[in-house]
Amino acid sequence: MPTADNGEAAGLRVVVLGGTGYLGRRIGEAFAADGALVHLVSRNPANDGPAKDGAAGPRSVRMDLLTARPRELTEFFGSVRPDVVVNAAGRVWRADEAEMTAGNADLVGRVAESLAELPRGPRLIQLGTVHEYGAGTPGAGTSEDQEPAPVTPYGRTKLLGTRIVQRAAAEHGLDGVVLRLANVIGAGAPAGSLFGMVAAHLGEAARAESLGEKPDELRLPPLRAHRDVLDARDAVDAVRAAATAPGADLRGQVVNIGRGEAVPVHALIHRMVELSGVDLPVVEAAADQPVRTDAEWLQLDVSRALRLLGWQPRRTLDASLRDLLTVAAPVNGRK
Repeated sequence: MPTADNGEAAGLRVVVLGGTGYLGRRIGEAFAADGALVHLVSRNPANDGPAKDGAAGPRSVRMDLLTARPRELTEFFGSVRPDVVVNAAGRVWRADEAEMTAGNADLVGRVAESLAELPRGPRLIQLGTVHEYGAGTPGAGTSEDQEPAPVTPYGRTKLLGTRIVQRAAAEHGLDGVVLRLANVIGAGAPAGSLFGMVAAHLGEAARAESLGEKPDELRLPPLRAHRDVLDARDAVDAVRAAATAPGADLRGQVVNIGRGEAVPVHALIHRMVELSGVDLPVVEAAADQPVRTDAEWLQLDVSRALRLLGWQPRRTLDASLRDLLTVAAPVNGRK
């Protein structure tokens, strides 16, 4: 089944919080291509105001979301009168738990409070994470009915944000839905992520090879985990589908968005190296070395997404990895 048609997005007023981030920028561009009027809100926008020369495209709005008070947010939302608000803002890389709480929970509370004050409340699409669940059961996908037990600060603080949206939906009628995303990969992945770091290393290795130099080996921690990885383009399609899905079905819901399979991270990294065409040794730390405290098996059951959104992933793993490598390193075309 193909992803749901998003022609209904034409003419919608869409606000993307964190609109210049990794996913926020992609989401804004996709809605603009659908014919929506898009406002990208961030602390450091690429530019302010409408697109130059009246050209169609997202409009940038400068606002520090971490310090913006509910009144400032309410005034902004009141002036824009959005039909859809996508919260792609938050903290994950190079932040402690207090900073993650501010970006992943406190901000969500202020946004939900502000939207509840509007006379005609928009749909809030909150981007959650598979890390809210904690450990999965090897060989099985985790459904939305499983009680979350996150084991990392990121998972804990994102779960707080999810619960804020659910509470606002139940108590104040907020038209809010949480898309609980698998690990997202694609071109321009943050350097703080494992896949972004590997892509950047492969880019440096390719440049070294082109100069006749021997590239540095790729040194990694033990790669024991299995991960559900999601193409960034599929993630964007899910947001677009959620923007126009029937409200009565989505209000207060959590919807898993992933490929629905867990892949060994070891295999993914070695496939990246193979696709890059770079002759590069990969060295993992000894198995007895400390690893991250994150869950070793993360796999999502995505049947609810198909039922409520008409969405399912369309990109292959190789297509996702090639896209991830596009900016950082040449891809040799081998299959």
